[in-house]
Amino acid sequence: MSVVLAVDVGGTGLKGAVVDVHGRALVRRDRPTALDGRGPADNLLALLADLSSAAGPDVPVAVGVGTPGIVDEATGTVVYASNLGWRDFGLRALLEESTGLPVGVGHDARAAGRAEQLASGTHGSFVFVPIGTGIAAALVVEGRAVSGVAGAAGEFGHVVVHPDGEACPCGQRGCVEAYAAGAAVLRRYRARGGEAASTAEVVARVGADPLADAVWADAVRALALGLQGLTMLLDPAEIVLGGGVSGAGPVLLDPLEVELRSLLAWRAPPPLRTARWGSEAGRIGAALLGFERAGIAPDFVL
Repeated sequence: MSVVLAVDVGGTGLKGAVVDVHGRALVRRDRPTALDGRGPADNLLALLADLSSAAGPDVPVAVGVGTPGIVDEATGTVVYASNLGWRDFGLRALLEESTGLPVGVGHDARAAGRAEQLASGTHGSFVFVPIGTGIAAALVVEGRAVSGVAGAAGEFGHVVVHPDGEACPCGQRGCVEAYAAGAAVLRRYRARGGEAASTAEVVARVGADPLADAVWADAVRALALGLQGLTMLLDPAEIVLGGGVSGAGPVLLDPLEVELRSLLAWRAPPPLRTARWGSEAGRIGAALLGFERAGIAPDFVL
């Protein structure tokens, strides 16, 4: 059976899987992006070696990697990824030399958005926004993801919503990501004196902890301000939220819908929902990149 080694690269973690042509993750392996002093590229290579060993009798035909940042998908080069410290990094060349397999490299959000298209069976227009350590977006217009002239379309997390606001890792100030990303929620909670080990802990305290309420309200507001702009520009049929933070469910969706409705004075907001693939969207999107690189048309089903 044809399988690919798929990795969704995040600022905090690498989510890997051995995926078959039906979209089934036969093996899952996760690894921190930075571990034991090793950088993201070294840890990615180690994860791929682990996945290859775990594939068993199924011989991988390709590798698929979804990465944040500005990605030249034609050459497999990561032009810039602030959370990874990559600039003009030939990721495809490195991985093909190391694995001996064809490698598909693409923008993580656009790849996950394609997975969502398959799950939804839609050929229309929607926005897919994964919210994890960072934030990006897949902008799908009439069934096609917009990549932009330099592969930089969809950097939704770096839309400035609070001019002269808090510093963002990208070098700007007041970005959506600086308030609404999972890493930002945890950082801002701790900076105000709160103690929590994870973003999930902060979210779990919403409604019972005034500090968590304040930080979460800031995150929802920043996200709504960014989504207002996307709504007015693209008029999407729906907005789909993915990534780890979307696991908050109604704690995120309910106040976000209220905020977005208040910002759209003369029109209703598009429907909001969480991704059908859930936290697997990134892995499935990466697998699509791999099968595409191998010239194989997968038959993915939920």
